[in-house]
Amino acid sequence: MRRRTALLRAGSVVLTLALPQLVRGAAIVSVRVWPAPEYSRVTIESDSALTAQQSFVGNPPRLAVDIEGLELNPTLKELVAKVKSDDPNIAGIRVGQFSPTVVRLVVDLKRQIRPQVFTLKPVGAYQHRLVFDLYPEQEVDPLEALISEKIREAAPAPFASAPAGGPADPLGELMARQTLKPPKPKLASSAPPDATPWPAPPAAPLPWKLPDSSDDPRAAAAGGGVTERLIIIALDPGHGGEDPGAVGPGGTREKDVVLRLAHMLRERINATSVKGNSMRAYLTRDADFFVPLGVRVQKARRVQADLFVSLHADAFFTPDPQGASVFALSQGGASSSAARWMAAKENKADLIGGLNVKAKDATVQRALLDMSTTAQINDSLKLGNRLLGEIKRVGKLHKGLVEQAAFAVLKAPDIPSVLVEAAFISNPTEEAKLNSDDFLNKLADALMRGIEGYFAKNPPLARVRVSS
Repeated sequence: MRRRTALLRAGSVVLTLALPQLVRGAAIVSVRVWPAPEYSRVTIESDSALTAQQSFVGNPPRLAVDIEGLELNPTLKELVAKVKSDDPNIAGIRVGQFSPTVVRLVVDLKRQIRPQVFTLKPVGAYQHRLVFDLYPEQEVDPLEALISEKIREAAPAPFASAPAGGPADPLGELMARQTLKPPKPKLASSAPPDATPWPAPPAAPLPWKLPDSSDDPRAAAAGGGVTERLIIIALDPGHGGEDPGAVGPGGTREKDVVLRLAHMLRERINATSVKGNSMRAYLTRDADFFVPLGVRVQKARRVQADLFVSLHADAFFTPDPQGASVFALSQGGASSSAARWMAAKENKADLIGGLNVKAKDATVQRALLDMSTTAQINDSLKLGNRLLGEIKRVGKLHKGLVEQAAFAVLKAPDIPSVLVEAAFISNPTEEAKLNSDDFLNKLADALMRGIEGYFAKNPPLARVRVSS
């Protein structure tokens, strides 16, 4: 009896000590806000799963989210100060204790949005996450964004014709002809199921249509090509937002390094032409936010990119490996166990970055990732070899041949695509190089020379752009 009484008393003490914890519910670990023109994300990370109910009010636009099992605490209040004035979607966030066990968040918005509220299970360094993705009702058109960028850089009269003897401005012509969004005709039998052909031009070719130079007297007179086609290079800085990518021993984050490299390479691409045809760079992300792997492919196809270059910084368990690598897609097995391991690691980006698998376009994205072609892979290998040949002039190579594996981000069926691992960020010496503007500039120069060398041997195809 005495033993039973002692056990009961001990149990009472344990229950009494645990009672405040039970009432308190989940503990908030961190709160984050990721602003971007394409969408803004709010993340609440906690030590246990959260349950939330949402309601959207259109006038004025705001999203109310009731989170159950919470008490208002200083960490949660930090959300208010994390909203920046230049956030394109969020005007502000209010938090309050709606009831003893429910915290209400009200996200005041700058425009109409399509909210997605979902939870993510623990993965990597993250615990449970409650995520609000706020997508504008009116999506950003990537072609219009390219045009706007060109106009800002243009002379005071951006729509004026080029001076006599000077190069034409394909984007200016595009705006002047007002042919950005022509009506969509019926699908041709040979077109892929997700692509709608744009109508043929009535007389003169569209700025993105490269005519056969043998049929163009202007090309013959000039002794080369005439600017009739805009060459678009999709640059894909890896990771971003919730996904930092690899982190070096000194704390350098892969997502930051590759974005800097992409900006440097964009400057070079935008200042370059191939046989009189202007080049423009299109970035799958231009700031620190997460882009799912399938969406990266989708973006490149939407602007009908001529090349897709995904930029990364490698990492390994030990600090010894070093050197750059270039990867292409493989329809079969990987070219090496290291390539297979690398592809598996990079393909986990959606889990870490936080993909809403219930999104309505998830099926479409998965379909896009299953449409690789032999021709695309062959052209990707040619591009990869050109890039390797130039990279070795500015730094070490991890392998002298283009490796192949099933990288999800390289599966655009109609765009030569490669993934460049610039260096091993896990190697202290190479981490220091990745933090050096001098090295990144040299690497951007090498990549630019590789792209130019590829087009010297493989001119862009004359094709009608399609929307997808």
